[in-house]
Amino acid sequence: MEIRKEKKASALSMAIEGRIDTTTAPQLETELKADLDGVTELRLDFGQVEYISSAGLRVLLSAQKLMNRQGKMVLTHVSESVMEIFEVTGFSDILTIE
Repeated sequence: MEIRKEKKASALSMAIEGRIDTTTAPQLETELKADLDGVTELRLDFGQVEYISSAGLRVLLSAQKLMNRQGKMVLTHVSESVMEIFEVTGFSDILTIE
């Protein structure tokens, strides 16, 4: 998994590429925690995410809870296969997906 970040003022954009699973979810969690101080808008570009496991969903849920307190979190460019996972798990009702 690769993560590219761009921070402008209080907005953070992260483009994620690859699989978010048990092996890579801790990396995503570490990257998110390192950069969320003072962020009021978090945009996660899922255009290159092939798969997300329950470990990845847990990281997203944790980030969403934090961003609910300090701003908003938006997922963009979600593929059909990942969107299906969000729908089956009910995450499509929790997350803001554009």
